[in-house]
Amino acid sequence: MTELLVLVDEQDRPIGVGEKLEVHRSGQLHRAFSIFVLNPQGEILLQQRAWDKYHSGGLWTNTCCSHPRPGESLLEAAHRRLQEEMGFDCELVPLFSFIYYAELEGGLIEHEYDYVLLGRFGGVPKINPLEVADWRWVDAKKLEEEIREYPDRFTYWLRQCYPRFLSYL
Repeated sequence: MTELLVLVDEQDRPIGVGEKLEVHRSGQLHRAFSIFVLNPQGEILLQQRAWDKYHSGGLWTNTCCSHPRPGESLLEAAHRRLQEEMGFDCELVPLFSFIYYAELEGGLIEHEYDYVLLGRFGGVPKINPLEVADWRWVDAKKLEEEIREYPDRFTYWLRQCYPRFLSYL
C-alpha cells in the first residue's frame, strides 16, 4: 500500500501530498511527529528501530515517531502509531515543533516539520517486531550522556530535539 505524506511549507501550511519514499528521496519538507513517553519514575521509553527499516535501522530513538496521513490530525496519527509500534496508547500533549534536515544512508533525506509530544505510561510495551527491534526505559541524564558519548547509536532527529525536550522535564 502506498503511504502518502503531507507536504508543508515552513509555517506548516499544507501544500500537497507525496509518496513516502519519493518524499524521502527528494527531501521535500513534510509533517511528522516524535513522541516521548515517561514512566512514573520519570524515565524515558526508547525504542530501537527494526534493523530492516528503510532508514536508520537499528538506531535508538524516542518512543515513537511517524507521519500523519492526509486528512488525519496530528494527535490521531500519534495515537495510531503509538498503538501500532509500541502496543499501547496514552494521553499525549504537544510540547513544541521544529524543522530539521538530515541526509541519511541510501540517498534518503529527512526534512521534517516535526511536532514533539509527551505521554505517560507505566506498563510494559508490546512491540511490533516489524517496527521495533528492542525497547528500554532510561534516565534522562543517562540518555543525555549516552547521546554525547555515542551519537551514532541514535537517530538524527532524537539528537536534534533532545536538548530542547529536556527543558520540559
